[in-house]
Amino acid sequence: MTSFAPDSIVLNRKLPLWYQVSQSLRASILGRSPQDPLRLPTEEQLAGHYGVSVLTMRQALKELEDEGLISRHRRRGTFIEPGATRGTPVRLLGSVDAIVAQQSGMTTELLEHGPAPVPAELAEHFPDLTEAAAYHRLRSDEQTGEPTNHARNWVRPEIAARIDPEDLVRWPMTKVLRDVVGVDISRITDTVEARLADPETARLLRVPLLSPILHYTGITYGTDGRPLDVAVIHYRGDRFSFTVTLDAH
Repeated sequence: MTSFAPDSIVLNRKLPLWYQVSQSLRASILGRSPQDPLRLPTEEQLAGHYGVSVLTMRQALKELEDEGLISRHRRRGTFIEPGATRGTPVRLLGSVDAIVAQQSGMTTELLEHGPAPVPAELAEHFPDLTEAAAYHRLRSDEQTGEPTNHARNWVRPEIAARIDPEDLVRWPMTKVLRDVVGVDISRITDTVEARLADPETARLLRVPLLSPILHYTGITYGTDGRPLDVAVIHYRGDRFSFTVTLDAH
């Protein structure tokens, strides 16, 4: 039986290896195509793929099993749960792969894209620009078709010139920037706050006007310290939760 092939990552030795591996594998699982096999490689094969010990790999798989993304069967192997992509809390520990995992596993519709004025509230992030490339996407649950969030991204024009809009239907912006365009991402800062749904958000997410939503702002920085992309995402408050873990080391 053919096994599912996860993406590769470069591990950061300052973060727990099991966590990075679990988030990378989680992103691969949530971003898989429907025709991809559900069976995972063996623990030993996965450990070799990621360059970690079997014990580390076992800990990473336990995290995914606890989330309900995989199931493990003695003598049969480890399998992806086909319907286990809904309602999983997001855990962020500073890994870019955690951001990719957060954004994966949904059906995406590109509503519009093209040059647009930089909004006043984002001007501080693009002090040298009056106009940026804007992308507006609506994401829905793969199983139910129910809208879960809508995202607007403002990207520096020289970066956007290398983006194929069709890739944003297939993958999250973070993955496109890092793995397709090939930009070096130094860090991503996240801000999450509670807000009330405005008329556009209520219409797109099919929720009552002024119902609670999660307002997320993510800023992706290049190695020169300048923002490459600013994402503003409105999540349905009844579908998402965010947990941030700070590494004391």
